[in-house]
Amino acid sequence: MFTGIIETLGQVIDLQKDQGNLHLTIASGISDELKIDQSVAHNGVCLTVVALADGKHTVTAIAETLTKTNLGQLKIGDLVNLERCLQMNGRLDGHIVQGHVDQTAKCTTFKELAGSWKYTFEYDPSIGNITVEKGSVCINGVSLTVVNSLDNSFSVAIIPYTFRHTNFQQLYIGSTVNLEFDIIGKYVAKLLKH
Repeated sequence: MFTGIIETLGQVIDLQKDQGNLHLTIASGISDELKIDQSVAHNGVCLTVVALADGKHTVTAIAETLTKTNLGQLKIGDLVNLERCLQMNGRLDGHIVQGHVDQTAKCTTFKELAGSWKYTFEYDPSIGNITVEKGSVCINGVSLTVVNSLDNSFSVAIIPYTFRHTNFQQLYIGSTVNLEFDIIGKYVAKLLKH
């Protein structure tokens, strides 16, 4: 369980394919504090730490994860948003995030405003996911508030702190991002279908 409040950025330093799997080695400021078998969200994807060494950690994404997320598109040098799992004695600053990506989306517009940035993302609504105006959505692991919710797209506004401390600084028109829709919204949508 996560909150969508990014702790730090990590940099991809190695990618190794192993049959249908991809081993990602990440260098970050929290890598030395991690433990083998610990869950860490990478761009919003909950992955298990499988190796540690000198300020680096390695996680494995299986074929299922690679087909449903943007992790398979990562290149050496790319930045990833990192968050360790929620501690039950802490504040829930973002929203409830499972680390289970529902689908990906494409950035269709990016505007720099006076002191903030606005991004619009388009996704395939046929899967059944929805956004709600002023509701929560998780983009690459970042807990954000939805603006301009439409049937197949929505926008978010990014403050300078979030822009500087997440990989939003590397997003551009055409970038693929991971989406995790609000857990309560997903249950309500499913109940309404039945």
